[in-house]
Amino acid sequence: MKKYAAIRQQLLIRREALNKRINQLSNSARHIDEPLTADFAEQAVERQNDEVLEALGEAGRQELIQINYALAHLEAGDYGICDSCGATIPPARLEVLPFSDLCVTCAEKQAID
Repeated sequence: MKKYAAIRQQLLIRREALNKRINQLSNSARHIDEPLTADFAEQAVERQNDEVLEALGEAGRQELIQINYALAHLEAGDYGICDSCGATIPPARLEVLPFSDLCVTCAEKQAID
């Protein structure tokens, strides 16, 4: 665990930032029960904004899932092990992508499939 203390701290900071961002996006999103603006052009803009906010929120939620998964592996003591082949994930990869659960070889294979 000490080996990955800096990465753990990085994940915790990112998780906190994502939680704040997701809450802000949720607060910014229009409520479905609000009436639409009478202007058709404005309605289109509002709907487009809602779609963008929803996409940003979904991306944040997906990253949050990956971060929580990595933190669980840190706690379990098996962080840095490829979920697919069981090989050790290089430290340089974990520094760049701390929630990576695949080694480079397996990640490349998955991208091709």
